[in-house]
Formats: sequence, C-alpha cells, structure tokens
Amino acid sequence: MVENPSLEEIGAILKNSKRIAVVGLSDNPERTSYMVSKAMQDAGYEIIPVNPTVDNVLGVKAVKTLKDIQGHVDIVNVFRRSEFLPEIAKDFDEINAEVFWAQQGVVNEEAYQFLKTRGYTVIMDLCIKVMHSLTK
Repeated sequence: MVENPSLEEIGAILKNSKRIAVVGLSDNPERTSYMVSKAMQDAGYEIIPVNPTVDNVLGVKAVKTLKDIQGHVDIVNVFRRSEFLPEIAKDFDEINAEVFWAQQGVVNEEAYQFLKTRGYTVIMDLCIKVMHSLTK
C-alpha cells in the first residue's frame, strides 16, 4: 500500500527543495504538466523538463532522460501514466535525487516498493502545486 509523508513532512520537503525535474513535461500550455510546472517555476523553483520529444519548455532546455541532468535534483515530479513508473523509478535510483513525486492520479505499487526499500521519500497521487499552496 502506498503511504505518503504527512502534510508537515511534505511542507518541509518543498521548503528545502530548489530543483525539480519534471518527467513528461509538455510544451503545450494547455497541459496540466505545463501549468503545474509554470506555477512551481513562478514560486521560485528551478524546473528541468525531462521529455525526449521537446526541445525547450518554460524557457529551459529539455533533457531526454533523468540520467542526462547535470547536478543534483531535489524532486523528480512525474507526469506519466502509472505503468511507466517502474522504469522511471529505476532511472531515479541512478541519479541520486531525494524525492520521487508522482502527480495526482499516478500510482504504481511496484515502483513505490522499489523506491521505499532503497530508502527514498516517495509521494504518489498528489499534485505538487496543490501541496505547495497548502504548506506555504
């Protein structure tokens, strides 16, 4: 069963984080991934688009995979369907990021267990933008 950190823990994560890699970030302003990432960028976070099908999003050059990111990542925010989470979790494990965050409606028990057994903080089925506004 997927168990998220408390609201207080999520608030501390967001307060102490600076760089968010967004897997599946679309360059279409009508898409949820774009709107949520723009709001987080406007709130002062550095957004790193991770999408092999786009060049730039929100004024930032996109990377094809998590492994292409230079430097430390605090949060990996995932906007992909649930069945893609195990593969993304494996890439996440290789880059030594701190928090794996799957957006609202995105849950995968296999990915959750894989990451928890390795000691990572895992959040699933919650919108980062909503949590940011609740914990400010």
